[in-house]
Amino acid sequence: MAERRKFAKKYCKYSAMKLDYIDYKNGELLKISMSERGKIMPRRLTGTSKRFQEQVENAIKRARHMALVPYIVNTNDLADAAYARR
Repeated sequence: MAERRKFAKKYCKYSAMKLDYIDYKNGELLKISMSERGKIMPRRLTGTSKRFQEQVENAIKRARHMALVPYIVNTNDLADAAYARR
């Protein structure tokens, strides 16, 4: 039989940082849960707990509304991270 692959257990990075609240103004913290195209990453990929995933989603949506994070990223120049451009 084929040998089972062992993957590292996913953990919540926000719980490990011992945060109480995720603020929409902290772009460095939000980029953990965003793809390079600016999309919100799901829990199953990031390992974020349910509590923090809900806070991250609300914070990213607020940051987009305040124009701190882009809604759409130009796919022609994806070399830079979407949230790093200003």
